[in-house]
Amino acid sequence: ILDGITFAGFNVVDISKLSQSVNLPVISVTRERPNLKQIKSALKNLSNFEIRWHILENAGDLFKVETRKGENPIYIQISGILPKDAKLIVKNTSTQSNIPEALRVAHIIASGLAN
Repeated sequence: ILDGITFAGFNVVDISKLSQSVNLPVISVTRERPNLKQIKSALKNLSNFEIRWHILENAGDLFKVETRKGENPIYIQISGILPKDAKLIVKNTSTQSNIPEALRVAHIIASGLAN
């Protein structure tokens, strides 16, 4: 499970290649629906714009998932797994918030390290 497909200044993870290279499914989670127009505009200012944009365009469909009643939905992109299975995993592992517990705990740890 990844926290989005972009990291540290728009370094982009090709979730399809990642899934194939580790022979495991990949689920990318975002709290908000990505604004592709804004992302494309920002990417144009970076080197390798075309490569980065191609990876983003080919990351697959965006699926809305309501993980917990009364909380905002999240969005996932997947590779190597069926949408229904990915949605079930995300729902079942979102026990304390609307994001999967592994990501929630990773955020807590990273925040502690940053301080």
